Amino acid sequence: MFSIRLGIPEMAELWADLRSKVEAGVLSKDEDKLYKKWGKAMALLSNDPRHPGLHTHEIEALSRRYGEKVWQSYLENRSHSAARMYWVYGPRKGEITIIGLEPHPENKKSSGYVKVRLSGMGTQES
Repeated sequence: MFSIRLGIPEMAELWADLRSKVEAGVLSKDEDKLYKKWGKAMALLSNDPRHPGLHTHEIEALSRRYGEKVWQSYLENRSHSAARMYWVYGPRKGEITIIGLEPHPENKKSSGYVKVRLSGMGTQES
């Protein structure tokens, strides 16, 4: 099993915001959908980064930009702008850091990943 960390500041802030809204019972329909799908994807990722439902694969354009292998896993599939989770192994052994969460780029070529925004390595656990 891997410990899941959230990139700083964007991923940690987004997850904290969703969790606080869950506790307050004020999630919008879209936020609830994201919270459930992202939570499920992180649980699968923690247990097996290569789980078939995640469709995990390296995104070479982001790996070159980030300076280490960046992986993409599905939060959903077969829907308009299906959400994707971007992550790296580390910073320590047995850890995975979520560094991005965005809709799938429309352009399937590597230039489509230019707009993907990545967080820095974090120290927050989910």
